Amino acid sequence: MILIYTHKITNRVQYSLELVFETILGLKIKLTSEKQEFADFSGPKISYCYRPVAEELHFAAVDFLFQNGIEEQELKVFDVDGYPAFFKTNSNSELPFDVFALSFYLVSRYEEYLPHIRDVFDRFDPKESIAYKNRFIKRPLVNLWAQRLKVILESKFPDLDFKSRNYQFLPTLDVDNAFAYRQKGVVRTIGASLKYLFKFQFSKLVRQLKVVFGLAHDPYDTFEHLNEVHAEYKLHPIYFFLVADYGFNDKNVPIESRSFQSVIKSTADEAEIGIHPGYVSNENVAKLEKEIKRLAGVIKRDVTKSRQHFLKLTLPETYRNLIHFDMKEDYTMGYAATVGFRASICTPFYFYDLDLEVITDLKVYPFCIMDASLKFYYNYTIEEAKEAIDEMVDAVRQVDGTFISLWHNESLSDEDIWVGWRSIYSYLLEKASEK
Repeated sequence: MILIYTHKITNRVQYSLELVFETILGLKIKLTSEKQEFADFSGPKISYCYRPVAEELHFAAVDFLFQNGIEEQELKVFDVDGYPAFFKTNSNSELPFDVFALSFYLVSRYEEYLPHIRDVFDRFDPKESIAYKNRFIKRPLVNLWAQRLKVILESKFPDLDFKSRNYQFLPTLDVDNAFAYRQKGVVRTIGASLKYLFKFQFSKLVRQLKVVFGLAHDPYDTFEHLNEVHAEYKLHPIYFFLVADYGFNDKNVPIESRSFQSVIKSTADEAEIGIHPGYVSNENVAKLEKEIKRLAGVIKRDVTKSRQHFLKLTLPETYRNLIHFDMKEDYTMGYAATVGFRASICTPFYFYDLDLEVITDLKVYPFCIMDASLKFYYNYTIEEAKEAIDEMVDAVRQVDGTFISLWHNESLSDEDIWVGWRSIYSYLLEKASEK
């Protein structure tokens, strides 16, 4: 155990120190604000305050973690040993910046509480982030600095017992459309047929009619293939099902469909299941509750995992709504428009509610790469997509983090715009599963 002296134990201080030392580095810590207790302690100890207490290992603090409320911070990013840093401190510190304030700022998503530009889907624009502006969006900076901290601690306290996490891979899949043509209802089916007809897309019309009349397999029904490839690599994926009412941005198969329910149930036999709250339910708790109950009714057990449709995340409201309905884990923390680490971390962490200044029980699982990002935002070729996968897997492996991918069942259809992308997913599984 390490005893850490700080002149004031705030929720922010507790959260940040526990995140870095316990969650990432696997060290037990105890905080104290009593100088006598600190002086009497004979084991490993460090101070986190404005000035050293004596001759201990000292990390200088800025005011940030001792504040309440949300206000614009003056952040000047500079280089330290090849890594970006901010919250510069005095020369008495083991590091020339406040590594714990930096970690808290990034992981709490402090900048998303400040005034910012939102994109066409009313989401925080990644180009507004400090990580994007300073070109470390593809680096899990919090983990990297935790590793540097570990080197310092090992040098000072060689007998410390680090129970660090090992690299892990968790594939996750969103089911926005279980079927391309089946079970869409008479009105939607006729409407799609007319669209293909008027646009002279006769091959699609023929394909649709064959599927509807049971003469061909629905291209989005890739669930059996997914079960096979996950079993091959001994992986345990999580599927997030959209069961919202039909709307402009919510267009899955109606939950009343027995075929759709069958897919959900059979998938639940092979993998974990979570809710994919609809676009509208992000701002409508009644709809959110309805969707959660729908999914729970199909799988006959509580729903405790979620990921927002369109990655529509508004802090702190989205997470507060999930907490209200007893969600335990959320997998929305990532960007659609760019590959990389939204919270600059690749280790699951607990959501800190900045408005209330409290540590919550909602665990956030950050992902760093998505098929739709590679296809629609980057317009990558198959080889370029594989290179992006390599870069992200290597970045997470370097810090023994958790690599979480986000894919969709429809991108494995190997038809139309997704031709060749089934091979990319196979490559992802192989690359990320390598020992």
